[in-house]
Amino acid sequence: MIRLNILCLSSGCLLLSNMLPAQQHGLSIKEAITLTASQQPELKAQQEQAQAAAYNVNLAQNTLLPEVTAGYQAGYATYNNITGMSYPGSFLPISGPPSAGNSYDPVPGTVLSALLKWTPLTFGQRQAAIEKAAAQYKVAANQYNDAVFRQQFAVISTYLDAVYLIRLMKSYQGSIERTRTGLNQSLVLAKEGLRPGIDTTQFQSSLAQAETELLTLQSRYFEQVMALTRLTGLPDNPREILLTDTALISRTPELPDTTGTLAAHPAFRLYESRKEASEAALKEVQRAWRPKLDLWANAYARGSGVAADGSVHKADGWSLTRNNYGAGIQLSFPLLGFAQINLQKKQYRSLLRADEARLDQVKLDLQKQKETARFNYDQHLLIIQQSLVQTQSAQFAFDGLKLSYASGLIDFTRLMQGQYELLKAETSQAGAFLQIWRSLLDLSVANGNLNTFIDTLK
Repeated sequence: MIRLNILCLSSGCLLLSNMLPAQQHGLSIKEAITLTASQQPELKAQQEQAQAAAYNVNLAQNTLLPEVTAGYQAGYATYNNITGMSYPGSFLPISGPPSAGNSYDPVPGTVLSALLKWTPLTFGQRQAAIEKAAAQYKVAANQYNDAVFRQQFAVISTYLDAVYLIRLMKSYQGSIERTRTGLNQSLVLAKEGLRPGIDTTQFQSSLAQAETELLTLQSRYFEQVMALTRLTGLPDNPREILLTDTALISRTPELPDTTGTLAAHPAFRLYESRKEASEAALKEVQRAWRPKLDLWANAYARGSGVAADGSVHKADGWSLTRNNYGAGIQLSFPLLGFAQINLQKKQYRSLLRADEARLDQVKLDLQKQKETARFNYDQHLLIIQQSLVQTQSAQFAFDGLKLSYASGLIDFTRLMQGQYELLKAETSQAGAFLQIWRSLLDLSVANGNLNTFIDTLK
């Protein structure tokens, strides 16, 4: 025999096994979905990814600023060409008069330089890169919003399953109480010789089976609350959480206004932004064949261990003795890049058409999902009406069977059959209420607005 405690919920007092701690805090559906967006680690990761994509826009805009590179080099290289060697990258090429002949004696050489490069005019290439970065950021932001939407849907769905299990546990606890009452009654009737002793044994077996089934339901409930804490990012132990929105399994939600455009749906906005990103990428490729205008300026000082007459003065190689500056303009155009860019344009046009087709599929899926959810809502509303009649009839039948059993008109088997039918009717009724709330949730998801579901909880 297990010890039982009373757990009071908004739907009534429910007897549960001694698996729950004394201190618990309530958790509603609204609180659960709010916690999801603020605490769930995976959503935080996607939020940071979206923020990282936002910096790409700033990086693309930052290319308008000039680049200035300062550097100093000191080397020890061959005599030829006077200055020897310089490591490329920070300096424009520096040339000098050739030596009279090959001399492989090493001499020092130094150079200090400041190189400026500016590309003020890109003929639309920079703007295309900015638009592409902005479109990619929009995709990342919509991916985050869609992930939050899906995660909140999963939270509500899991919450509904947990509340459904609470309702089942209440029904099974009622069945246990009915079996225990029958056991006590059979003990009295057997003692008086009105009932065989085998009935007592059968009641004890049925009671053990009913308590085992209740323990199984409690395990399933614990798993659902554990999943709920994972989805919401709650660090609490599932035994410390008390679900408060339990009354919805016993009432029918009113159908709210579900009219709205698909443009507000997170999934639609995600695929629409992907299409826009493909358009921006195509525009960037189309402008890649345009010319570029670069401005450059360079100021440097140099030192050489070789004098103008060809004599070697190694000490002079470590000092900056010659100062120079220069500036220029460069217009470049990829003459032979047309074929490659033309292939890239064809590639990106195909990618764009693919995104357009996916967007059309999303429109179709959401519309059909909305129609299906509305049909299921209407059907489950009719099922609930029948389940209420079934439960009431099963209760009346069981009450009559109890009197018949006490009067010796029926045997144990017929009584337990009536009790099983009552339990089945109660669980079917709970399932019908669960399904109509699921239909409303599906309708809210298809409409792209979970508030459609949440507002009915008031």
